[in-house]
Amino acid sequence: MSSPSERKARLIVHGDQPYNAEPPLGRLRAAYRTPAEDFYVRSHGDLPDLEPETWRLTVDGGDGVTGELSLHDLQIRFPEVTVTATMQCAGNRRADLRAVAPVSGDPWDAGAIGTAAWTGVRLGDVLRAFGVTGDAGLHVAFESHDRVEGRPYGASIPLAKAMAPETLLAHAMNGAPLLPEHGFPVRAVVPGFAGVRSPKWLRRLAVQRHPSDNPIQADDYKLYPPDVTAESADPTRGHTIDTMPLNAAICEPDRGATLKAGPNRVRGYAVSGDRAIVRVDVSGNGGRSWRQADLEHETDAPFAWTFWSVDLDLPPGEHELAVRAWDAAGQTQPALPDDVWNHKGYLCTCWHRLRVRAEA
Repeated sequence: MSSPSERKARLIVHGDQPYNAEPPLGRLRAAYRTPAEDFYVRSHGDLPDLEPETWRLTVDGGDGVTGELSLHDLQIRFPEVTVTATMQCAGNRRADLRAVAPVSGDPWDAGAIGTAAWTGVRLGDVLRAFGVTGDAGLHVAFESHDRVEGRPYGASIPLAKAMAPETLLAHAMNGAPLLPEHGFPVRAVVPGFAGVRSPKWLRRLAVQRHPSDNPIQADDYKLYPPDVTAESADPTRGHTIDTMPLNAAICEPDRGATLKAGPNRVRGYAVSGDRAIVRVDVSGNGGRSWRQADLEHETDAPFAWTFWSVDLDLPPGEHELAVRAWDAAGQTQPALPDDVWNHKGYLCTCWHRLRVRAEA
């Protein structure tokens, strides 16, 4: 296994405390399942140092049914499953919004995303073992070992999503134990939802009648209209970010690249939280005309991204490349970052654009 410093050297680091980093986009696009060392890292606090032998998960089923599970308990008491799914930070592509006006948060490019084969047990199986049934009005609150501003990280998801077959308590990623920065020994994986709803380094989960009151859930990760500022924001009126929206990005060529005039391969990804990608359009002239890209998707992975590629004929000169995706509901993306700007820099879903130069 590579060392933490070797893995960090592979990434574009936005911060050390907390540690936040993303891969170069060309390397992100190199494999459908993102290698763990190339997977983006989003931390809100410290990185806990946990021992698998002493790790325990406390489960509170809600009606006085509580207990503890060790890693060994999870592995022998419940069926092991593997789900290939994309995880994405709600701030992915924040850099495009920063170009419109200042926003808070790390300046993510389009690399705060990755896809892995997650192995573990279904969260629903664990909850049922503690007497939980499918009451639609309930929530599952997670608490983790990392601390954010003096208290444990916490978030929650609706019980219906917790009981869905794709939602896991995962202990492995792409066939190997989780790396420390990715949640070792056990994390939640909630496909289709923002990465903030897939807490790492789990210590406790509880079924309750209201969402978590942790600041991560109650105050952060809210989407606001463009006229709301940090000073005027009221978290009770912001939209809680759960399911991730339709998005697409160009991974190759690099922004500002000098290319040889003529046919050039353009590649990237498209993703939608819970809908299929049915079409990707790519432009070499800023959206005045479009070519449909070839799509690559695994049919048995409905919560994973779609890779796309297309050859564009680029004559000598400057070119603005752009991409937009379409989902199974016939929805597509807005054209400009101005259309989706918000002061927190969340959910940048406009066309992804970059400029290149072609030379004869």
